[in-house]
Amino acid sequence: MRRGRPRLYVTNPNMKKIILVTGGQRSGKSSYAQNLALSLCENPVYLATSAIWDDEHRERIERHKRDRGPEWTNIEEEKELQNVDVTGRVVVIDCVTLWCTNFFTETNGDVEQSLESVKKRFEAFINQEAVFIFVTNEIGLGGTSANDLQRRFTDLIGWTNQFIAKHCDEVVMLVSGIPLMVK
Repeated sequence: MRRGRPRLYVTNPNMKKIILVTGGQRSGKSSYAQNLALSLCENPVYLATSAIWDDEHRERIERHKRDRGPEWTNIEEEKELQNVDVTGRVVVIDCVTLWCTNFFTETNGDVEQSLESVKKRFEAFINQEAVFIFVTNEIGLGGTSANDLQRRFTDLIGWTNQFIAKHCDEVVMLVSGIPLMVK
């Protein structure tokens, strides 16, 4: 345990625990998840799911890696999370929304096919004994989009979040940087 950081709960890193951290954009989800991971162990894993879209995005990713610091093991995997061995580790998966984007893009917006791919990989990934901290977005809290593609993507994320939440021991929603315990 790191000095100066309160331990939020006692955990055994060999015990499986699944936590979902959700909220709107810039609500503090990632910071909360990272601080939680650091409170549980000194060398957590950060599993990034984002594809790299352009040079600006690549630089943003590199900046985030530098900001996290050397105590983190950084792993990038856009889709096949089940192939990443995190046994006995505390891992932040950031984020479910970007992970789903990769399937949604590959399937040309096929929600059903994307959802099945995500579910299958999620179930295989969480078969490991680890502490999983998934970060996701609540993108369906706003109005209904006039754009068909956006509506379908909102459906995919909503159904994915529900599926993951059913498997979770805890669900935390961040509102303006304030964590609210949902489950």
